Amino acid sequence: MKPFTDEDVEIYIQSKVERRHSLVSKAVEEVQKIIQQLTAEISYKATRFQAISNSGIHNENIKDQPALLAKWSAMLRGKRPFHPSIQVLAPSQFLITVPLRGLTGYRECQVRHWRYYTVHGAKLLSSVRDPEELHQWLEVEQFSKSLQQWHETDVNIEGDLVPAKVLIVFRELVEKSIISCNLSSKVTMLESFSSGVRVAVETSESQVEVELVPAVEIPTCWPEKARWPRCLKRWPSQEKVQCIKSLGFDLLARSNYHWQLCFSRAERILMEGLDEDGGCRMKCFRVMRQMKEDVWCAGNKPVITAYHLQTVLFWTCEKYPRTKDWRCFPEAFLRLVQKLHKCVSQHFLKHYFLKNTNLLKYANTSDLDLVASRLTVFLENPVFCLD
Repeated sequence: MKPFTDEDVEIYIQSKVERRHSLVSKAVEEVQKIIQQLTAEISYKATRFQAISNSGIHNENIKDQPALLAKWSAMLRGKRPFHPSIQVLAPSQFLITVPLRGLTGYRECQVRHWRYYTVHGAKLLSSVRDPEELHQWLEVEQFSKSLQQWHETDVNIEGDLVPAKVLIVFRELVEKSIISCNLSSKVTMLESFSSGVRVAVETSESQVEVELVPAVEIPTCWPEKARWPRCLKRWPSQEKVQCIKSLGFDLLARSNYHWQLCFSRAERILMEGLDEDGGCRMKCFRVMRQMKEDVWCAGNKPVITAYHLQTVLFWTCEKYPRTKDWRCFPEAFLRLVQKLHKCVSQHFLKHYFLKNTNLLKYANTSDLDLVASRLTVFLENPVFCLD
């Protein structure tokens, strides 16, 4: 391997990484403003949905829990600002969660029976398949308090809250609210090959594809199936582990029957303070993300997203927890790229909190092989593209 110089890295960061940060920050600000207006209108039309400004610490479902609010405020004090509902998967691909209202006091329960219904309520002769590890059923009775609207048949079948039915209601509200907010010139509904709700948002620089996802925010407990941290791990610290687990998780409506577990708050806290020991973890991540977008996996709908890179970073931080492992940028960066190359080549990347979940299970294998070949070329001759 030819070592690249510190000067190469700094030139690349200044010419590429900083510019990307500026453009994406501007896009996030513009998209946030538009989707806030849209979801505020949706919330006005239907009380089950909240505006995105109510995500996280501002969620109306926890406004009567002062102890929890105080704890969250203390944890987030001094952290860099971010919007808890927005995930930037790529510069032109965002995922935005829309918090649901009127479901509080969540508790886990054992699956009580087989399901024999379609998402439209028709009877089936054979049962619906069990959820994969990243997903679960959700019954309205799992909440100690629930609005009456969550018991209605437009979202509920036999006591289950059905994501596909929630998405049907939500899609109709999005379509109507685009018109009533006079946003037709800025927001366009996109055809979806799944049950998800996708829109194109026009910003001053480009068009951003946004997946809008209804989310049940559960800030009061950690899911049993997320058996984390694993034994005898030195990263993250026990203090940070307790902080992370106290933030809970979310359930996202992204499929027909099952709700997807999401750990975005936990992941944000993991990304905070990565380099309190003076290391270069975040620098490695930002450069790797830029190389991914420029060379290894460019395009508007990349098979490898920033979320995959973040997961690779978490696993590498856990494997190399010592400060000295992150002192030398070239070594640390190439180690990170080698881990990414291994995952992409094997079509296998474990979810950080749910180790039996492969985040690349449904990815296009030809696209993955193409990324793997480009990573191979880079590792043989690691130079940064400044074109």
